[in-house]
Amino acid sequence: MSDFTADFGRTADDYARHRAGFPPELVDRLAALGVERAGSRVCDLGTGTGSLGRLFALRSCEVTGVDIAAPLLEQARRLDREAGVETTYVKAPAEATGLPDGAFDIVSAGQCWHWFDRPVAAREVRRLLVAGGAIVIAHFDWLPAPGGVVAASEELILRYTPSWPFADSAGIYPQWLVDLPDAGFIGIETFSFDISVPYSRQAWIGRLRASAPISGTLGPEEVRRFCGEIEAMLEERFPDDPLVAPHRVWAVVARAGSARA
Repeated sequence: MSDFTADFGRTADDYARHRAGFPPELVDRLAALGVERAGSRVCDLGTGTGSLGRLFALRSCEVTGVDIAAPLLEQARRLDREAGVETTYVKAPAEATGLPDGAFDIVSAGQCWHWFDRPVAAREVRRLLVAGGAIVIAHFDWLPAPGGVVAASEELILRYTPSWPFADSAGIYPQWLVDLPDAGFIGIETFSFDISVPYSRQAWIGRLRASAPISGTLGPEEVRRFCGEIEAMLEERFPDDPLVAPHRVWAVVARAGSARA
């Protein structure tokens, strides 16, 4: 678990409005691996506003979302209503969900594994899964290409929150692979693909404001100053509207062995 902490409850509105959710292609790739199928029972840990869990729900899966931030869960329920799906939500930590043993075919964790006590969370996932069930750990990260809007935005983020440890990411997390075998997972495989995400300039400011090192960390006055500086930077250096931000989807998939750890 990272030493850097953030309160995502403070970002709930911007998070729901401006953070691009996982693309449907992620679930297409999971289906090709035999992970996703209609009727699967899915537990989505660290569900936030339900971005990943909602993709499973739209494929006729039975989804339970788990998160510690009640404001995010409220946004998730609203977005579910707009999407025409139903998800059961539970306010609980990923490491101790309180859900029954062997109740799920799939446990997913989107954009959140680094916030958990990873060995404990891996054991909890194994407890929740049926034998042969799948864990899916996925990320959807912007890519700070040199000279691009993401790199310029990260430079300003680090001026306000120097302790933020996730700048300059390649969007690939091989360290997660070591969390799974000790918890009883086998058949580990990974995949990744890149897409470009368009943002209006105001939506990009909202996306940055929703991030952990800004609204999740700073006070309201600092957030306002940051947004003012970002807006000025965009006007000077990136006048196009919409902006295009490169992103990478990366996922690891593994199967629960026959015996729980």
